[in-house]
Amino acid sequence: MGKSVANELLDKSKEAMISAVQIYNNPLIRFKSEMFIITAIISWTYLMHAYYRRIGIEYRYYRQRGQRKKYDRTKNGAYKHWELERCINEEFSPLDKGTANNLRFLIGIRHEIEHQKTSSIDEYIGAKLQACALNYSRELVKMFGEEHNIKDNLSLAIQFSPISPEQEKLLRADSEDGLPSNVRSFITTFESELDDEELKSSCYSYKLVYIPMQVNRANQADKAIEFISPDNINAKDVERILVKAVEKKKFLPSEIVKMMNDEGYSTFTMYYHTQLWHEKDAKNKKYNFGVQVAKQWYWYENWVNVVREHCQKNNF
Repeated sequence: MGKSVANELLDKSKEAMISAVQIYNNPLIRFKSEMFIITAIISWTYLMHAYYRRIGIEYRYYRQRGQRKKYDRTKNGAYKHWELERCINEEFSPLDKGTANNLRFLIGIRHEIEHQKTSSIDEYIGAKLQACALNYSRELVKMFGEEHNIKDNLSLAIQFSPISPEQEKLLRADSEDGLPSNVRSFITTFESELDDEELKSSCYSYKLVYIPMQVNRANQADKAIEFISPDNINAKDVERILVKAVEKKKFLPSEIVKMMNDEGYSTFTMYYHTQLWHEKDAKNKKYNFGVQVAKQWYWYENWVNVVREHCQKNNF
């Protein structure tokens, strides 16, 4: 039996996003932001089509003629499907406001750059591209489950040279002389229509704090990046720290079984839980479903969601 259309769309979507990140991380490519945006928009479009197909929403353009639908077609006879902007404006869209704003921003940038050469725009929109990739990873799992997680493919880029004082000045500068006027105009107009909360959303623009490491001990010499907590003295001038250490909540197997029983899945037992994690190879580290502490295995909340979905599907 062949793959369903939704699964084919999903595979294409994941491949496109992985390609977009690989393009952006390739040090030999200079047109990276533009190529990332175009490929990422294709990826998101396929993802939304797969989602709407799964929940039974018609995502082809049509006109109602009495009781019949007359579908719009290209000059060669193919159906016309919704573009990404139409997908995210649909009332059944599962995307939050920050994620939708991020995609609208990238769509607007694409319109400004697709028919003309641009100067380098990487440093001006990099935070939006990072948010786009992280949003995709999150929404993919929310829509289709943990087994489709591609977070291991969305890694930070590595550069060969450190940031020089001259580069730091450029990064800190307010000047936008290198930004094409049409792109600058679009960004100004777009962001003037967002409120403060929308502008600060990490789903709209994801920023990391860069702190040069001052190494005092030999065992710190291999650290390249330091993540700091909001109450750290180094964070005093940062409005918002978006990456911080969080202790994940952990559950014993017996706690998960009791949780499912309390939610009404009264026939779900430890036997079925053990069967499920064996079937899913859930203790494989690549899935990040749990952790071994001493001799005891603890499960994370993302595994509880998998168990709950299993109970729902199998009427326990």
